[in-house]
Amino acid sequence: MTAHDAAPGLRFAVLGTGWWARTVHAASLAAHPTAQLVGVWGRDLAKATGVGEEFDVPGTDDLDALLADVDAVSIALPPHVQAPLAARAAAAGKHLLLEKPVALSREAADEVVAAAEAAGVASVVFFTARFRTATSTWLEQAGRTALAGGAMTWLSARAGSPFEDSAWRNEHGALWDLGPHALSLLVPTLGPVEAVQVGAGQGDTVHLVFTHTGGRASSVTLSHTVAPLATGIETWVHGDAGRLVLLPEYDSPVEAHRVAVDELAAAALTGGAHPCDAAFGRDVVRVLEAAQRALRSGCRETVGS
Repeated sequence: MTAHDAAPGLRFAVLGTGWWARTVHAASLAAHPTAQLVGVWGRDLAKATGVGEEFDVPGTDDLDALLADVDAVSIALPPHVQAPLAARAAAAGKHLLLEKPVALSREAADEVVAAAEAAGVASVVFFTARFRTATSTWLEQAGRTALAGGAMTWLSARAGSPFEDSAWRNEHGALWDLGPHALSLLVPTLGPVEAVQVGAGQGDTVHLVFTHTGGRASSVTLSHTVAPLATGIETWVHGDAGRLVLLPEYDSPVEAHRVAVDELAAAALTGGAHPCDAAFGRDVVRVLEAAQRALRSGCRETVGS
């Protein structure tokens, strides 16, 4: 069986056993009308078995054995764990439904892209808002408008959330956790990011200015450490038609994931590239790396190719 012969009706393995893997990835696939959840992989066999039992599928710590039984993987793991496993799954001919960010370094992201391209498999990165109808409508409106710039503010209080003890989020902060969401909306509307400036705020708060192609610019404020009453998400772009505001739809991730599954299956069937494929995910990592450099240096940093 080739990678393209497998779709539609893809057989999936979920890689990961955490809250997001269980309540979003596995729950979405278990209820999907055409895709099939075949099994769950985890580094901890007991946890993998527990999640598998919840959805009446096997749980295992034997990745190669599980990959042999599926057409695609849906990965919900920390980015530094996801990247090498995604490359391994791609090399085995499996389509990739990835979490953001795809990796924590450009080199690791490059390896995922290279593996997917070499194997000819489809890939989709699950930027949650990109798989909602309101976002598609907003992007279409923005595409018909001569834009000058835009902005996004995402303020959250992770204390008390399911991600409160997420080691990679605590280490890398809102820049790497929320930054991909911002870029997934601002890059398709304003163009690729050429340079970035960053200022640090309290906690893990960061204030970014992105310079996009064509002289456009956007400003982004991200934080996981604001007071609970200050939380909220605002996104907009502006141009000759005024301000186009996107009302956030981040509260229905299972439905969004189901759409992402459908779009991965379509890309697998046609052999076409998805707008949010691994290559786009790699470009996001490149911007985040430049932002991290700017945060350390206090200088404007260019985004490397």
